[in-house]
Amino acid sequence: MHKLTLTALVIIATSATSGALAQDAAKGDPAAGKTSFNKCLACHSIGEGAKNKVGPELNGLDGRKSGTAPDYSYSDANKNSGITWNEAQFKEYIKDPKAKVPGTKMIFPGIKNEKEINDLWAYISQYDADGKVKAN
Repeated sequence: MHKLTLTALVIIATSATSGALAQDAAKGDPAAGKTSFNKCLACHSIGEGAKNKVGPELNGLDGRKSGTAPDYSYSDANKNSGITWNEAQFKEYIKDPKAKVPGTKMIFPGIKNEKEINDLWAYISQYDADGKVKAN
């Protein structure tokens, strides 16, 4: 009876830990996302003083309508996509930008790794429209 109880407790503890780890992974790690953002730096900037490059600056992306970064020349596909950026939209887009927005100028092939996508979103979404990190 003690072995059965101990086994049950181990299974419950393991399940709870696994669930918490999965939840944390879905939340994303901004520090790891900053490393992932290096793939984006050739075309995008973020943070205080960010400027448009080949692609638009990404400050305040969460809640921003696609095609609206000031002084950036968007494709008609982005301007007319109807997307308001949020976590779900971004995660779908970054997997395959050309599939999500046919006709986009973005030539990036996408990121397929879910953890990396979660980390990247955690990094990007922490910035407000002024390039400051939002208070928690």
